[in-house]
Amino acid sequence: MIEVTSGVLLWWRLRAELGSAPLGPAVEARAARWVGILLLGLGVYLVVEATRRLFTQDRPEESVVGIGLMAASLVIMPLLARAKLRTARALDSRALRADAHETIVCAWLSLTTLCGLALNAAFGWWWADPVAGLAMVPLIAREGLDAVRPGAEPHDGARQSQ
Repeated sequence: MIEVTSGVLLWWRLRAELGSAPLGPAVEARAARWVGILLLGLGVYLVVEATRRLFTQDRPEESVVGIGLMAASLVIMPLLARAKLRTARALDSRALRADAHETIVCAWLSLTTLCGLALNAAFGWWWADPVAGLAMVPLIAREGLDAVRPGAEPHDGARQSQ
């Protein structure tokens, strides 16, 4: 849901650029801020859900469709993120750059989910997925804060990872 909402925000931002009026910095700033808020919301969701799963010892259930979706995400999301980053550089768009980092987070979360399922199946480590999700929170928070802050640039590590 977060990825789709971010996509709608970026569609709105790109439509504004294609419109007859010149794109104002307010439109770019508003789109970047909202994408950042979505990233921060994703971080909060991960903390709440991972904590709940750890305290209730909620064990993951394998799903062939879910595993297929996670595997497809590992292929598609990095390619999509790379294209978004190229476009963000060409348009000098903080909002699109933040959305690209959200897509990267999606790919990483797919990887951690697959690893969590594998570790649970092989060793009974039901806690591996929520712990891996919690490990992603600092990266998600940093990218979200970068997008929310006016004029903030992405961290070098985030830029170089692409």
